[in-house]
Amino acid sequence: MVQLSRICFRKYANFVDNLRLYVHGGSGGMGLPRLGGQGGNGGDVWVVASKTTTLKKVKDKYPQKRFVGGTGSNSSVRALKGAKGTDKEINAPVGITVTTDDGKIIGELNADGERLVVAKGGRGGTFHSAFEPSKGQAKHIRLDLKLIADLGLVGFPNAGKSSLLTAMSNATPQIANYAFTTLKPEIGKLMYKDYKQISVADLPGLIEGAHINKGMGHKFLKHVERTKQLLFVVDVSGFQLASKTPFRSAFEAVQLLTKELELFKEELVSKPALLVVNKMDLPDAEDRLVELREQLKNPEEFSDLLPDDMKPKNYLSFRHVVPVSALTGFGIEHLKSCIRESLDEAAETDSKAIHQERLKALMSNSHKLL
Repeated sequence: MVQLSRICFRKYANFVDNLRLYVHGGSGGMGLPRLGGQGGNGGDVWVVASKTTTLKKVKDKYPQKRFVGGTGSNSSVRALKGAKGTDKEINAPVGITVTTDDGKIIGELNADGERLVVAKGGRGGTFHSAFEPSKGQAKHIRLDLKLIADLGLVGFPNAGKSSLLTAMSNATPQIANYAFTTLKPEIGKLMYKDYKQISVADLPGLIEGAHINKGMGHKFLKHVERTKQLLFVVDVSGFQLASKTPFRSAFEAVQLLTKELELFKEELVSKPALLVVNKMDLPDAEDRLVELREQLKNPEEFSDLLPDDMKPKNYLSFRHVVPVSALTGFGIEHLKSCIRESLDEAAETDSKAIHQERLKALMSNSHKLL
């Protein structure tokens, strides 16, 4: 068991989604009193989003995790206004939230090339400061990565998420018949004949109590926040994590997954969601699917099957319920079509809403001019 834990740690350690750094803006340069010269400002420290980097690369390249801006030049007879100190840039992956140690959000970087100043350099010495420069800002910051994807796979360990992602896309996650195969997030791309691409994130499996950081806990749940829609994946035959844990039917698994998301952050369950019923190649799968569909139509009628602490505040209504077998390929193409349809519908709705808001703003401005 100890050896297994070490192996799991090594695998997960290769993926870094949170990094604490020390940043210090450069000090300003001295002013020149006898000629009224102004010292240069210290260099700032920036975080810059880059598609080509990862937090693991940052950690490996800068083991001390210390970033300091350059010192501003002193004022001199030859240059009364000193030059600004060199800015220091920290390349970070797209999808980064920058926070202080106490959790206050400094900013987010969601597109390649976006920049955020995290430590301002000190002011150069001037007449107003008796030609004395000031020091730059110094603080610890945290870079927190939340994967950006169109869809996030939500399911218990061994529900077949990794197999499903492999069947649908070009991703090659680790697959095996035991819980917690996925120890780090994987991103796959669904390719369509018209060259449309849709990104799908396979994330570490949830367990009961994930909202309080059991199992992969928040390492999984925080990534769900950045996905546009959710793709629930359940085993048609149900699920049992271990011999000492209770067996959960497919219906119970759906509701428990909903509950875990709800407890972590309630707005997550407002995202559009699809349900994949996997392992349809198993015996009695058709009968179990019929039963699940009936339960999902009227979940309140079957709520007595659930313990009180498993009942979500709101039962999810899925845009599509798609039976598949990731093993045989059954239903995969139909699932891809449903995913495309759901995302296209959402994009069209968002576009209409934006258009309506702009129209209202235009009409409001027109009335003000009159």
